[in-house]
Amino acid sequence: MRELILHHYPMSPFAEKVRLILGYKQLPWRSVLIPPVMPKPDVVALTGGYRKTPVLQVGADVYCDTALIARVLDARQPDPTLYPASAPLAVPLGQWADNSLFAAAVSWAMQPAGVAAILGELPPDVLKAFAADRAAMRANAPRPTLADATAQLKQHLTAIAAQLQRGGPWLFGAAPSIADLCVGHCLWFIRLARPVAYLLDDYPPIGPWLDRLFAFGHATSTSMDSGEALAVAAAALAHAPATVAPGLGFEAGQAVTVAATDYGVDPVAGILVGLSLNEAVLRRTDARAGTVHVHFPRCGFQIKADKT
Repeated sequence: MRELILHHYPMSPFAEKVRLILGYKQLPWRSVLIPPVMPKPDVVALTGGYRKTPVLQVGADVYCDTALIARVLDARQPDPTLYPASAPLAVPLGQWADNSLFAAAVSWAMQPAGVAAILGELPPDVLKAFAADRAAMRANAPRPTLADATAQLKQHLTAIAAQLQRGGPWLFGAAPSIADLCVGHCLWFIRLARPVAYLLDDYPPIGPWLDRLFAFGHATSTSMDSGEALAVAAAALAHAPATVAPGLGFEAGQAVTVAATDYGVDPVAGILVGLSLNEAVLRRTDARAGTVHVHFPRCGFQIKADKT
């Protein structure tokens, strides 16, 4: 079975979400540490321009966005599942967490005291580069002010605590679901910002739940450098099966672009080789990575015909 290769960096909340899923499922993986800011030439060689973190590579198949990565890992190790039949609202609640809760949590955590704890004592030019990269990534997407984020975050935390108190020990009862991972990685980032993590103390059910979640750990990983990961892609002889379903507005072999609709909206161009209600797959060729299939979820992304 082909190795799971995660391209990530330690302080990425969304990467922590995937690391915890790997721990929950006890899946061994290869760890490729990537820069937290652009340029990321080896990542772009695999993705064609997608810049968000993390990215999961399996041979010459490259999976973008944690909503899709979670599905891939659940298919690799179905038991225990992230999608219990008893929790049909786990996925939309996770989507809310990855967007609304995440935005409020980041704005709270990235106060000056939180930034120092998360990023460490970095030189001013490095901090400036980090801020410029994140501003470019957001483009025109507004970031909540601290006052707005605080009000929103307190509402969200009140609801999360009430849900845990009522249903527990997990958000949807006896077993974890994808919702726990989506909510958890946002609050992990607040915990990472230690001087401002006191906010969580006002919601007693949240602390023990987070402790249970983080106890999953990260399973067993071994390091891999990005050049080796590119060589793995270039040497792959096949890709995961992909077909374009009829009636979805696009045809197999069509030149298209796919881009996120929230932030990090850099379009990826390629040939459409897979399309369903859940996933879009583009074929593209890179001089170093070879022919790769880049996978995107449908939610949160837009497909357009490439007329260039």
